[in-house]
Amino acid sequence: MSEQATLNPPPEVRVGDERLVQLTESAGKKAAALINREQQGQYLRVAINGGGCNGLSYKMKFVSAPKKNDILVPTAGIQVIVDMKSALYIKGTVMDYSDQMVGGGFKFTNPNAKSSCSCGESFSV
Repeated sequence: MSEQATLNPPPEVRVGDERLVQLTESAGKKAAALINREQQGQYLRVAINGGGCNGLSYKMKFVSAPKKNDILVPTAGIQVIVDMKSALYIKGTVMDYSDQMVGGGFKFTNPNAKSSCSCGESFSV
C-alpha cells in the first residue's frame, strides 16, 4: 500500500479513522495477501447491503480506486473504503480473520447490530 494514497486521497474522498472500521492484525495480513493474489485493486471496499438471514449483510471486494464521497480508512496496513450509506451501519465495526477449519474466515464485530445470524454474515439494527 502506498503512503501517498493515505496522505493525498482525491478531494472528493474523505479520510476517516478506525472509529469507523478497524481491521485486526490478522485481518490486515489476510487482506494484504488477498490483494496481492487477486490483483483486482489496492483498496478493500466494505459495504452493507440488504439481504441475508437478518436483513443486512456485509459485502467485501477489492477495487482500484475510491468513488466520490467514499470514506477512506487506513487500518492494519490496508486502505479500507466505505460508502456514506454503509458508514451509518458499520461505525465501530472490528473485522477479524481466523484460519480455523470450522468457523474460519472474516468475522465482523458490529456494535450497531441488535442481532446477527449464526454464520455472522448478516445482522439487523
